[in-house]
Amino acid sequence: MAGPGPGCRRRAGPDDGRRPRDRRCRERGRPGRRAGLAPGPAGPVRLRALVRARLPARRGGAPAVPGDEVLTVGRLSLLIVLPLVGVLALLLWRGATDLQARALALGVMVAELIVALGMLGAFDPEIAGYQLVERVAWVPSVGLSYLVGVDGFSMWLVALTTFLMPVALISAWGSEHRVRLYMGLLLLLESVIVGSFLALDLLLFFVFFEALLIPMFLVIGVWGSERRVYASVKFFLFTMAGSAFLLLAILYLWFQTSQQLGQGSFDIRQMEQLGLAVPVQRWLFVAFFVAFAVKVPMFPLHTWLPDAHTEAPTSGSIVLAALLLKAGPYGILRFNLDLFPEASRYFAQAIGALAVVGIVYGAVVAIMQTDVKRLVAYSSVSHMGFVMLGIFTLTPEGTSGAVLQMVNHGLSTGLLFFCVGMLYERAHTRDMRELGGLERITPRIAAVFLLAALSSIGLPGLNNFVGEFLVILGAFDADRVLGAIAVTGVVLGAIYLLWAYQKTFHGPEPERARGMVDILPRELAAAVPVVAVMLFIGLYPKVTLERIDPSAEAVVAWVRSVEPGQAGLPGGLRAALGPGLGPGLGPPEGLALAGPEEAVEP
Repeated sequence: MAGPGPGCRRRAGPDDGRRPRDRRCRERGRPGRRAGLAPGPAGPVRLRALVRARLPARRGGAPAVPGDEVLTVGRLSLLIVLPLVGVLALLLWRGATDLQARALALGVMVAELIVALGMLGAFDPEIAGYQLVERVAWVPSVGLSYLVGVDGFSMWLVALTTFLMPVALISAWGSEHRVRLYMGLLLLLESVIVGSFLALDLLLFFVFFEALLIPMFLVIGVWGSERRVYASVKFFLFTMAGSAFLLLAILYLWFQTSQQLGQGSFDIRQMEQLGLAVPVQRWLFVAFFVAFAVKVPMFPLHTWLPDAHTEAPTSGSIVLAALLLKAGPYGILRFNLDLFPEASRYFAQAIGALAVVGIVYGAVVAIMQTDVKRLVAYSSVSHMGFVMLGIFTLTPEGTSGAVLQMVNHGLSTGLLFFCVGMLYERAHTRDMRELGGLERITPRIAAVFLLAALSSIGLPGLNNFVGEFLVILGAFDADRVLGAIAVTGVVLGAIYLLWAYQKTFHGPEPERARGMVDILPRELAAAVPVVAVMLFIGLYPKVTLERIDPSAEAVVAWVRSVEPGQAGLPGGLRAALGPGLGPGLGPPEGLALAGPEEAVEP
């Protein structure tokens, strides 16, 4: 378990992520921060990236927790349980009308959003480690625990999930087919998506990660379009095939913790301490990567996505694009980079090249589409390529941009699918050749679609610009050729999205447009908050980035610092970048910390 550094001793008690209480630390720098750069002895590991990124010292977060320790279950568990309570209420309330079922589900989702806002308020932006950790020993004999927590990566994805699920529900408000089951599946989806972003136990993550398939499979298969069965089965088979490799890799890591640490554990913070041979790291990296790349989806494993989007109902497309696709890149950030740092460096160039191919391929194929929903689906392939490129630049800028771009893509693409759903309900077609001239009939829908399209393009002042700029900046720092090719994806994105807007909303009015109504009050109530958040992130990204940056800088420093073949570091990533950098590790070269004899209690 990671402890405080030699000059920043804490009071006894469980580590809660608070700042060091050492007077010497306060004298050398700002309160609770890392001591300033000064001549001093170099440690055995040179964390060059840590110094270059000027990381804040408050790195500790929550250390590995002893197997018999039980922490209080709090708001994070409530985020997982609350939607399940809604599902149970819908199951027991057999006499509920369709309107009552919708209202109950919406009320639960709004309550979930309020709890998530409380989580954001409790999050300390200066800590790169896990916060608000909750742990209950589940099966202690095999090291299986209910273990959840958040960091700068997961907190925004949880917030995005709770923010967009009410939008998805409102898009399904007009559905009259098995409404109670429909609302229950949407609540179940919210619970398992949030759980996958919060889980710090690897087997618990796998359970949530796989549980995503069942409600999504049913949403597509029951409420989808004509080819819904084909699309849902294809989605299920692709994702299940990738997950088989993931389960085998997880079991192998458990056996390694049993042999190397004396106790089998699925706690990812303990798995970070493993000393894995380089070839083993690489094979495990591939097993994890294949499972996550299918969910991204990354070229050439993307072929299930256009069919799933095209056949899914609007709510399913919003959840699929805005939320479910984020589980893939999040898993890579959380597990591939943390557990296999040397393999991450080894494969970074190849994956970056594959991401650039996906950026260009998705954009080119999107230009060729006539179905506006399929066009938006292929745009997701292109935009998620930017996310993968940012992650594997292995730069703080690229990693921060990738996380921000996940949030941005969820907002803009979710809103695009919402607009497409509104048009389909009114015109009963998604073929752009049969649309046109709708701007004069539905001006508010046209305005929302245009804002979402401009955001996806990356117009300055809107949210996607910040994320794409950071990703491209990191790409040029890592490989100028890949960065230059990635820029073409931005240009192509402007072409297909503006072309889609022109074909859909301008030109002669079609016969089917007669009698169409503009955006309804409930639809406007769902769209306006999304537009407001897009504008806020675009104009003032600091609020988001200052909570992402510490975690991004920490993971990049970790990946860059671990030498090929080096054994796992005591305490893992979070301890190595903690206030004292963990036992057995010296500070970065030139960084002097107070000695233990000078540490005093406040």
